[in-house]
Amino acid sequence: MVDAVIVRAGDSVATLLRDGDIGDRIDTGDAVLTLTQAVPRGHKIALDAIAPGADVTKYGYSIGRATDAIAPGDHVHSQNLSTGLAGTLDYGFAPTDEPVAASSRSTTFNGFVRPDGRVGTRNEIWILPTVGCVARTAERIAARAGATLAGKVDGVHAFSHPHGCSQLGHDLDGTRQILASLACHPNAGGVLIVGLGCEENQINALVEAIPAWRRPAIRTLTAQLSVDEVEEGIALVEELAELAACERQEVGLDRLVLGVKCGGSDGLSGLTANPLVGRMSDEVVGAGGRVVFTEIPEMFGAEQALMNRAADVSVFDAIVGVVNGFKQYFIDHGEPVSENPSPGNVVGGITTLEEKSLGAVQKAGRSPIVDVIGYGAQARTDGLTMLEAPGNDAVSSTALAAAGATVILFTTGRGTPLGFPVPTIKIASNTDLAQRKPGWIDFDAGQVLDQGFASAETALLDCIAAIASGRETAAERNGEREIAIWKRGVTL
Repeated sequence: MVDAVIVRAGDSVATLLRDGDIGDRIDTGDAVLTLTQAVPRGHKIALDAIAPGADVTKYGYSIGRATDAIAPGDHVHSQNLSTGLAGTLDYGFAPTDEPVAASSRSTTFNGFVRPDGRVGTRNEIWILPTVGCVARTAERIAARAGATLAGKVDGVHAFSHPHGCSQLGHDLDGTRQILASLACHPNAGGVLIVGLGCEENQINALVEAIPAWRRPAIRTLTAQLSVDEVEEGIALVEELAELAACERQEVGLDRLVLGVKCGGSDGLSGLTANPLVGRMSDEVVGAGGRVVFTEIPEMFGAEQALMNRAADVSVFDAIVGVVNGFKQYFIDHGEPVSENPSPGNVVGGITTLEEKSLGAVQKAGRSPIVDVIGYGAQARTDGLTMLEAPGNDAVSSTALAAAGATVILFTTGRGTPLGFPVPTIKIASNTDLAQRKPGWIDFDAGQVLDQGFASAETALLDCIAAIASGRETAAERNGEREIAIWKRGVTL
């Protein structure tokens, strides 16, 4: 087994697969290097001499520029590598012609087929507070109703948040749109909307944002107008549970809506977990299903490769608009567009945003991008869709759920217990994390390093089908279900 991986021929760095000490001989498969200093697993070493100011390449692209002379065997990291990112850019469309083959697998799962034809992976009752003032009220209703309805539905869950009041304009619209889209989710057999009464995010306006076809499965409660809002809420949830009653049916992979996300990435994420998830994305698209990806700031430095996969010029223009719009959002707030990676990413071996982005975008596989949707919108076509949302784990995963994802694949090299409204499959980039945190991790992508992608693809697809059919994720077992709403505007 080699000691380090060169991602693409011509790269100037390799990634260590084990901790190395000064003087260690490192076999890359193409050459043997001697480490000039101690280097942790997941970090980079130089393959050749790199002059100050020269591009450092990984994944076949620049991940930044050398700030000092770098010798073969040197540790390449924050001390001698910096980002080359700055500001918005003009982009050209150079479409790639790399069609993804239709899926040859016959994978199925057992889901809940809704009247509108969509398929849920859970049959739950969701309680959505319009405003943070009634968040605890919603949770009390969910706790008591869930205890009495066990066995009738898969669960009763309240999704609290601190927003819905003291918001204006576009910011308030964003909160309302996220809640309206969540209220349409196929994993929710019914939805109770709980309001206070005096908030900016009025129930009537929220219900108007929900399509008419969905409203029969919606109930509302205004706490200020109720004698006992908890008892009234429980009665409404019980009514919704009766309406939601249904059985699972076997369906194909084309009925799955997959969201893909990474969080707490390390230097191995771009070698194992993310490309493995990319293969799952292509599998679902190839079967005729839908995949949604996001984290726009974690595309900076890799965006041109994504733009070249646009299905047509209009999609290309939409990608450019979202990417440059997000860069301008940073600039307008006085922040550099390269303000990333996180401290945990850096400890794990990721140095610049370009490096993080080039690893992260692999979750979207190789399929053409057929649509671009705004924050809070729902996916509207089969194939691969780009969603406007930040990189923050909770905000972007909530947006994926609101877009209609019925399962989220969440890759991580550092680990996180956080869960979201829909089943969230945690995929470790390395075996050490999977073994240390079995209470967090659902799948070990570190096996790719020993066994290759083929067996890992089959195993992960089987895992997805089992969880889509009802097997609990680690986050579900732990009661980890959260939402977070992107707050962008003035607070009154």
